[in-house]
Amino acid sequence: MKWNLDTSHSHTDFSVKHLMISTVRGRFTKMEGTGETNTDGTLKSAVLTMETASIDTSTPQRDDHLRSADFFDAANNPTIVFTSTQIDQSGTDSTIIGNLSMHGVTHPVTLKGEITGPITDPWGNPRMALNVSGKLNRKDWGLTYNSIIEAGGLMISEDVKLTVEVEAVGEKPAVAA
Repeated sequence: MKWNLDTSHSHTDFSVKHLMISTVRGRFTKMEGTGETNTDGTLKSAVLTMETASIDTSTPQRDDHLRSADFFDAANNPTIVFTSTQIDQSGTDSTIIGNLSMHGVTHPVTLKGEITGPITDPWGNPRMALNVSGKLNRKDWGLTYNSIIEAGGLMISEDVKLTVEVEAVGEKPAVAA
């Protein structure tokens, strides 16, 4: 079965350490995605695309800086795309390995979590959900902006925690006329 992201019930969040003591969180507010399940209901493939310009950390000045050439360079790199290459699922537990393309660079990323569903919603639509997380080093994608603070550490952590929570609606098979 083919699945389409329900954007009103989905989000992609990230967090990084700031000044080595606090955590800054953000998200991408515009995204789309598709997936496909095998006949036994296990996840076969998934693609998630996020618009870099939709970054939101609740601080407009920081968001503008993140959109700039110092970070995502949203004008020249409008999307971040995750495409699964391998999915291991045992019950609801899942490990999804895929290619993350960001800032003109592609590297593999592993996300772990759970898949729930499918269920039938009150309107007769099949739905399923995916909740996975992982960690990446932003320098691997050329996002190297930083400075050293007086205490000797980095102002912005190189490690980024990524959390993806999505709900998808299944495409109903066409009814023969």
